[in-house]
Amino acid sequence: MSVKQISTKLIYANQWLRVREDQVERDDGSRGIYSVVEREDYVVLAPYHNGCITLVEQYRYPIGQRIWEMPMGCFEPDRHQDIHAAAVAELREETGWVAKNLQSIGEIFQGPGYCTQKGHVFFATNLTAVGVARDHGEMDMVAKDFTIAEIERMIIENRIRCTSTVAAFGMLRLRKLI
Repeated sequence: MSVKQISTKLIYANQWLRVREDQVERDDGSRGIYSVVEREDYVVLAPYHNGCITLVEQYRYPIGQRIWEMPMGCFEPDRHQDIHAAAVAELREETGWVAKNLQSIGEIFQGPGYCTQKGHVFFATNLTAVGVARDHGEMDMVAKDFTIAEIERMIIENRIRCTSTVAAFGMLRLRKLI
């Protein structure tokens, strides 16, 4: 089945996201609407050293909770950032690590039913601590190393609920990188 865009209308925009409403026509001729959130791509990092992955815990305003997740961050709006450079910057910013090896392991879509945002997953190894460089909104962030078994247990016990983290962890396991 394919869907053809008939028209599009910008509903809302700020520096971080845009929401549009598309009038569409399906193969069978029926019409409908799609509401689409457009966001810049993001990077997800799995910093691995000494048998552990560094996770970060931070407060996530939309859900009103602190959660554990892999370090990640969006590209700067309207700047066509190099994916590798964005990964290097995010890793340093959130964890204080610099990686000698930064391997791209794949891409994920966070919410393909409503959002265009794509995540680029990286495996970071041979790490050197250089100190964090967090922005103002991340000052309460906590970084901590977890063993693979601890992360698996946290996922099973529903203590890690970030879809990007769960997906990236699964990619790492299936590729036998961890």
